[in-house]
Amino acid sequence: MHFANMFRIVLLVVMISGCGNTMDDLNPSGVDQRPAVQGGTIGPAVSQRAPDFTLFDSLGNSLTLSSVPASTKGVVLYFTMWCPICDIHMSSMRNNVIPLYPNVRFCLIDYVSGSLTDARNAEISNGYGASKFTLLADTNQAVLGAYAATMGTTVVIDSTGIIRMSEDYKDGVRLTEILGSLP
Repeated sequence: MHFANMFRIVLLVVMISGCGNTMDDLNPSGVDQRPAVQGGTIGPAVSQRAPDFTLFDSLGNSLTLSSVPASTKGVVLYFTMWCPICDIHMSSMRNNVIPLYPNVRFCLIDYVSGSLTDARNAEISNGYGASKFTLLADTNQAVLGAYAATMGTTVVIDSTGIIRMSEDYKDGVRLTEILGSLP
């Protein structure tokens, strides 16, 4: 075997052995290992009080989370960057979830456009201009950070301001279960 190939193999073995507990990565336990949170405190985790925010919608109106009317059963935040995967998720919500929950406010959080004008253009060009979603422009990514979110993060906040779900959107099944359990 050529010395260069032998060196690469040895280097690869050293790198892999430095990972430690790689078998756990290959056979995950399925146990949530995130630290426990104290319910009622402010933060992005389930059972915490949702961080309040004020953002502008795509028409220039401000929306403050704490000012959502009490008659609303809850708020769903979906963090989008207008990619094809986000479009699949948003289309799934638009067609299969939103019609079932008319008393829930569904918000798209655009954290990539950088300006209100760009967010509105993205909303229209992607076919969401007349949808039941409220598009909110998170131009400085403050809400993205406050909710420890990323592309596809879906957050359900009940009418009392408590987070009931915060996870990546999959197929809408879990979202409908959580929304169906809201008081």
